Amino acid sequence: MAQKAGTKKLLVGVVFILLIGASVVAGITLDRLVALKIIDKYFPSKFGQNIVGQKIVNEESMVIDVADKASPSVVTVSMQTLKQQYLQFSPFGGFTQGTTGGEDQDIGTGFVVSSEGLIVTNKHVVSDTTAIYKVITKDDKEYDVVEINRDPNNDIAIIKIEATGLTPIELGDSSNLKVGQFVVAIGTALGEFRHTVTTGVISGLGRGITAGSYYEGYVERLDNVIQTDAAINAGNSGGPLLDSSGQVIGINVAVAQGANNIGFAIPVNVVKEALNEFNTTGKFEGRAFLGVKYQAIPQSTAILNNVPQGMYVVEVVAGSPAEEAGVAAGDIITKIDGQGVTEETSLSDVISKKKPGDKMSFEVWRNGETSTLEATLSEVQE
Repeated sequence: MAQKAGTKKLLVGVVFILLIGASVVAGITLDRLVALKIIDKYFPSKFGQNIVGQKIVNEESMVIDVADKASPSVVTVSMQTLKQQYLQFSPFGGFTQGTTGGEDQDIGTGFVVSSEGLIVTNKHVVSDTTAIYKVITKDDKEYDVVEINRDPNNDIAIIKIEATGLTPIELGDSSNLKVGQFVVAIGTALGEFRHTVTTGVISGLGRGITAGSYYEGYVERLDNVIQTDAAINAGNSGGPLLDSSGQVIGINVAVAQGANNIGFAIPVNVVKEALNEFNTTGKFEGRAFLGVKYQAIPQSTAILNNVPQGMYVVEVVAGSPAEEAGVAAGDIITKIDGQGVTEETSLSDVISKKKPGDKMSFEVWRNGETSTLEATLSEVQE
């Protein structure tokens, strides 16, 4: 009799447990259908809409945090246009004289790297040596630019304003970036909309581009730049490209013409090297100069003309290191620093990796004879 009673109690217990389990499952199922918040508290969903919603909330919060952290360090660079006189025909007879220009125009972006008023921007933003520049901070304070230092080797400039107590931005590390990494850009979009925040990802690494415009008189080859689909427009130049922690990983420099959401940024490690050089010496080291104009001779052309493959020297600049070394127009450079010249070899790329005072050796072919010359590079006179 006692055994039957025990079996009955066991069955009741099992049924009770099954009922509780069924109730819990039913409740969770109902919650997923009608989104009961109380169930979410104890049984958070790991599927479907709630995961998407959580991801959106996290990403949105991250962008807000990055913008709040970095924006006080981002500035707008403004240029004052020159006043010009003009004559205008008067309906009352004769001409009247008027004035145009003299107004401030936002042209780019920069970011604070020292509380004592040092700001990084692009060299092409402040390329006009006759212009008057200003800096406008996030709280709309205006400062005159009192000094501009342009890096001759990169599209980077350091500008100085008379200010203290500024908030320097945090510089990150661009050596381990990954394609697909989330990024935020801040800048004065289109030279009109200050502190515009856009988001995207790193869409490519190690790109080579030509920045500037032949028609504007400024063109520079930039290698190993970051490609991003974060919206970058005219006026964003010089502004920071930030990672999810709010650290600068690049300086926005250019957009691809005729494309949507293809922008480029100089890696921040290049900026850090330039800053270290500037902080150590108070200036940027000049660009190395050889002084030759040349034209590449591909292998097919060399065979047809019975000459060696290399670089045909079109012109030698008077008084240049090349002239002093004995290089002459009509020479064919076949080796540089002991390395043979190929169709892919660029003399300008080789020189860009050297400093004023460095030596370069050349093997040149002249009238059927080969000789070795050595030049000591000088500094480009900007």
